Amino acid sequence: MEKRDLAKELSQNTYPGRGIVAGRSSDGKKAVIAYFIMGRSENSRNRIFVEEGEGIRTEAYDPSKMEDPSLIIYAPVRVLGNKTIVTNGDQTDTIYEGMDKQQTFEQSLRSRTYEPDEPNYTPRISSVLHFIEGKFNYAMSIVKSDNGNPDSVNRFTFAYENPLAGEGRFLHTYQGDGSPLPSFEGEPTRVGIEGDIDAFTEMLWTNLNEDNKVSLFVRYIDISTGEYESRIVNKKGES
Repeated sequence: MEKRDLAKELSQNTYPGRGIVAGRSSDGKKAVIAYFIMGRSENSRNRIFVEEGEGIRTEAYDPSKMEDPSLIIYAPVRVLGNKTIVTNGDQTDTIYEGMDKQQTFEQSLRSRTYEPDEPNYTPRISSVLHFIEGKFNYAMSIVKSDNGNPDSVNRFTFAYENPLAGEGRFLHTYQGDGSPLPSFEGEPTRVGIEGDIDAFTEMLWTNLNEDNKVSLFVRYIDISTGEYESRIVNKKGES
């Protein structure tokens, strides 16, 4: 698969929806994760990321304007021992609880399907990064309807062992804007990862569609020590 420019992948797509990037920094020392959310409705745009323990959660920027918390209020990132879980919905908790009971990533997701938001049937996208003995690997999953038909569920899991420096994979919910929104297709896109956490965060935020972007989370994790640093950017409240 050709390695693509992540800035172009974002800037040329007005509505990728929610997206996960996982990979390895260009110096090879850090595991990299990023998660962003976008929104077209006022309810979807009325959100921010906030820290919660070792992870994050979404919350309403203006609680008085929150119309429906289902599907938009959840914990996108949680940490379970030497595993970091990132998803676009409350399946974060499903994976956390399953893996805590020694289930695999795939087994944990067997109880979940796409989101019940007819007619889009938004895919559930998830990733888990596993750190052990100074190395790491990661997996990504997408659970979606069969080409928009809710009667059939498609499940795909992609595993990446010993990820290469300066490379990652990008998985997002929608191919682009539309009505209904077309689900992502194929293997997660191979993309380059460059710069330190601040440069990478700035690149992502700058290239997300200005009208639709809502929040962004980025974390760089030292593969040897497990120490990490994170960045959160919220459109609501920006100066």
